[in-house]
Amino acid sequence: MNHEAYLKKWHEVVFERKTELLADLLAEEVVFHTPLYLKPRKGKMAAFFILTTVIDIFEDFTYHRQIMDGDSWMLEFSATIGKYQLKGIDLIRWNDAGQIIDFEVYIRPINGVQALGEAMYEKIKAAGMLDMITDSSD
Repeated sequence: MNHEAYLKKWHEVVFERKTELLADLLAEEVVFHTPLYLKPRKGKMAAFFILTTVIDIFEDFTYHRQIMDGDSWMLEFSATIGKYQLKGIDLIRWNDAGQIIDFEVYIRPINGVQALGEAMYEKIKAAGMLDMITDSSD
């Protein structure tokens, strides 16, 4: 696994907002675990929409630690949403083809998670994606 190449491409997505690169980085069967819902969201389309929306919402996004171990990464970050500061961790697992197959996000404190939830809901609603992203059983 070429960590440097994948990390460079991931940084282009996040910092340069080259979200079109996500199409190659996300496997069709990717599973996305969001801090906003109990059940993970499955599939490339859902993960793509969630990630591009979060990239649009987060301000002052910074990675602090990036730990890679084989096909598994742990990326510690901080960001702001309006007046709220948050810290988080992305846990990313890759397949042999260099695509993300599992993406799990942890965020604290609770007011940061709530601010993210409110901002995400508004963007999901405006995009007409409520049925795809939300699940009444969460």
